[in-house]
Amino acid sequence: MNKSRQQSDPFTRGLSDRHIQLIAIGGAIGVGLFLGSAKAIQTAGPALMLSYALGGLVIFFIMRALGELAIYRPISGSFSTYAAEFIGPWAGFATGWTYWFMWVVTGMAEITAVGMYAKFWFPQLPQWIPALIALFFVYLINLIAVKLFGEVEFWFALIKVVTIIALIVIGLVMITTGWGNHGEPIGFSNLWSHQGFFPFGLTGVLFALQMVMFAFLGVELVGVTAGEAENPEKTLPSAINKILWRILIFYIGALAIIMALYPWTDLDGKTSPFVLTFERIGIPAAAGIINFVVLTAALSSCNSGIFSTGRMLFTLASAKQAPQALARVSKRKVPATGITVSSIALLIGVVLNYVIPEKAFTYITSIATTGAIWTWGIIVYAHLKYRKAVKEKGLPESSFKMPGAPWTNWLVLLFLGLVTVLLGLDSETRIALYVAPVWFGILAIGYQVVKARQKNAASDSESDPLAG
Repeated sequence: MNKSRQQSDPFTRGLSDRHIQLIAIGGAIGVGLFLGSAKAIQTAGPALMLSYALGGLVIFFIMRALGELAIYRPISGSFSTYAAEFIGPWAGFATGWTYWFMWVVTGMAEITAVGMYAKFWFPQLPQWIPALIALFFVYLINLIAVKLFGEVEFWFALIKVVTIIALIVIGLVMITTGWGNHGEPIGFSNLWSHQGFFPFGLTGVLFALQMVMFAFLGVELVGVTAGEAENPEKTLPSAINKILWRILIFYIGALAIIMALYPWTDLDGKTSPFVLTFERIGIPAAAGIINFVVLTAALSSCNSGIFSTGRMLFTLASAKQAPQALARVSKRKVPATGITVSSIALLIGVVLNYVIPEKAFTYITSIATTGAIWTWGIIVYAHLKYRKAVKEKGLPESSFKMPGAPWTNWLVLLFLGLVTVLLGLDSETRIALYVAPVWFGILAIGYQVVKARQKNAASDSESDPLAG
């Protein structure tokens, strides 16, 4: 491993193995499992577990592709850098800004969610107050030090993990002993007794894929941490290799328990199955507990969003594809200007929530949907080009190889194409495909402006013998 590649970022390598491991878990487990799983169950029934198994396998290959690239060059803003190096400067520009905007709009939604969840305990409190407090809280965390970010993410992720494990353990006891069901063991028959395991056939499994894939939004954050991991060659492969079995346990395990406990037809899509399960065993504060968990999950997402967007703006500025002020690093070795700009953008999002109609906000957040597909697709395609460069140009070979490449690369790209088509077939998500061309049109114009400025700067430098 070339040491100069490790030292190419001006950041502190303050993220330990336990930080990276929990950031990987936290990225793979979203709010969707706690609140949105009931709605997803209505789409596919018990066969939803197959959707998660398929989606989890695809995510594993995407992360292995990212892992191989990250070991080759462990740098913050990773996939934007890889896109520029192996596809072209335009790809780095488009990926960096798309990922930044994707996290900003996701953060807008999450910061608003914090305000909504806080109303559970403080119904009279105006929604904008807890939203603002939450934003200020995660802004300060990211400004102080990367180690503090890692520590906070560690505990946020741990809360989610403990809640899911509690559901699985309690659920298994209820299924096998009848605890919470008048002493009658429930068994697993609910998984096939109500219109079968495939109540909507293969169509249900396919249509659930879009919800499944966006439950995984944020899993690629591990790649952004590469530039600040203490020992990336050890910690990144370990965290990435565990993603698949964690998805199997946390998502498929939790769903299997939920649908064994309750006929899938009884889950209305409005009440969290986690609340139902904890209430069934006589925990009166069940709704409060889950509300606390989803509040911390929303805070975690916003915290990760500010972390990743700050690094992405730094990478874009370093490539002269964003204002140069964003390439500054504070005394604490964090991209303070980028973090501040991203936080201001999130603050605008809180204001927009009250100014513009809900539909207009949905149009904006749909970019997060297409942004995820674009980012994952670019990671896999950049990896394909990297492998080609290793063979043809003698580029240093990564020690952490993606299995099955290049065939698995093409299969993942085909899968992401299928999910894009499915987005267009659903009336609720179709708007994403209308917004995407507008966004990429803006990026195309922006890139031409950047290119023209770079060209002018280069010609000015050549004409001035004292330049540089």
